[in-house]
Parts: sequence; C-alpha cells; structure tokens
Amino acid sequence: MRQKLARFMYGRYGVDKFCRTLVTTALILLVISTFARSNLLYFLSLGVLVYSYYRAFSKNIQARYKEAMGYERLKGRVKRIPQRIREMRTHKIFRCTGCGQKIRIPRHKGNVEITCPKCKNVFRGRT
Repeated sequence: MRQKLARFMYGRYGVDKFCRTLVTTALILLVISTFARSNLLYFLSLGVLVYSYYRAFSKNIQARYKEAMGYERLKGRVKRIPQRIREMRTHKIFRCTGCGQKIRIPRHKGNVEITCPKCKNVFRGRT
C-alpha cells in the first residue's frame, strides 16, 4: 500500500509549508463555521481545503514552487511588522528624492541634512 502511494505521488509537488497553512486555515474556518452556523464560511473552508489538495497533487512543480516562494515572502514581511512598529518610536524613515532608497534617521534631532548612501543626493528633513 505504501509503495502504491509513493508511486502515485511520484512527479507531484507534495505537501509544503504553504499547503500545511492552507489545511490549518481550512480546519479553523470549518470549526468557526460550525459554531457560527455560517454557510459562507463553510464553503470558503471547503474551497481552501480543495485548493490545498490541488496543490499537493499538482504535477506543475514550477508554478507550485512560485506560489510557495510568494507565501514565504509574505510571511517574512508580516513577521517584520512588529519590529517596524517598535522602530517607529525611535527612528523616522525618509525616502531619497533621487533614487527612492529608504534611509533611517533617529528621531528628535530637529532639522537634519540627509545624504543618501546610495546616490549621494543631499536633502533636508525634520525628525
């Protein structure tokens, strides 16, 4: 039986972190829809579950890999949000008027002259 399953899964994408997250999300939505008695949440959870199985059994490995990398990028951005919120108290972020580079300057320094480290453009800002 195990060999049959292994033979069936050969050449398919399989389960990754994104797939596990989708299944977990579907189960949570299913539990919530049971208590809330919401048909919309129930069908949404079924849709997410079907999509996760579609990803796991897909033979288009390149497309599934791109989706997984997009999920990892989004996850990285979300993890940095609390750090950025804490950082907002002590620093101010400026954008260079020449190249668009983000420059972090400590707060409460008054009017400062900022030199972009990338393009050496000089501009003024108030912290």
